[in-house]
Amino acid sequence: MASSTTFLVLTALLALLAGQVIASDPSSLQDFCVADKDSRVSVNGFVCKDPKDVKADDFFLAANLDMTRDTTSKIGSNVTLINVMRIPGLNTLGISLARIDYAPLGENPPHTHPRATEILTVLEGTLYVGFVTSNQANRENKLFTKMLNKGDVFVFPEGLIHFQFNPCPDKPAVAIAALSSQNPGAITIANAVFGSKLPISDDVLAKAFQVEKNTVDWLQAQFWADNHN
Repeated sequence: MASSTTFLVLTALLALLAGQVIASDPSSLQDFCVADKDSRVSVNGFVCKDPKDVKADDFFLAANLDMTRDTTSKIGSNVTLINVMRIPGLNTLGISLARIDYAPLGENPPHTHPRATEILTVLEGTLYVGFVTSNQANRENKLFTKMLNKGDVFVFPEGLIHFQFNPCPDKPAVAIAALSSQNPGAITIANAVFGSKLPISDDVLAKAFQVEKNTVDWLQAQFWADNHN
């Protein structure tokens, strides 16, 4: 009886460990895996280019991140993302970055990165930033906010809704963000909910937001700008 119990415990532990291994990214088994975007093989990420065909330019991009971006959009911000789609050498390395420009009173609206934690550094100006927790046991979503100045750093945990807003009416702001994925993805909440194609039923959204259907219809009729380049 004791041996049977021991066997069951060991089996359960092995299953738990195996689950943890499957749920995490494997360690790299090579120096690099430059994305072969011409390959017709479909994998989670990109197939590796033959190492003998890899060049220094596979790890390089003349991104001009020192140059100011256009922030004349409706929301007053411009995100320049540098990910694996722009630098093939980022494939499997689990990192990317972005320059974010903010007009006076501009914002990077509430959004999430489904595959990455973000660490943001303010290069110029002032930013009011924050993120909201997932649903908690006490039925609350707690908001964490901070006013950042030049040189300050703030972290947004993976998958959580977050934002940045420039509170200055007469000065722009600039930030650099590093993200823990080669392709972090972005879901801008308002765009996804009210600007989806095809649109979500106004019956569904009216009940979810506890508003009249004509309010939902008005929101869905708006132009939801994309601030990502």
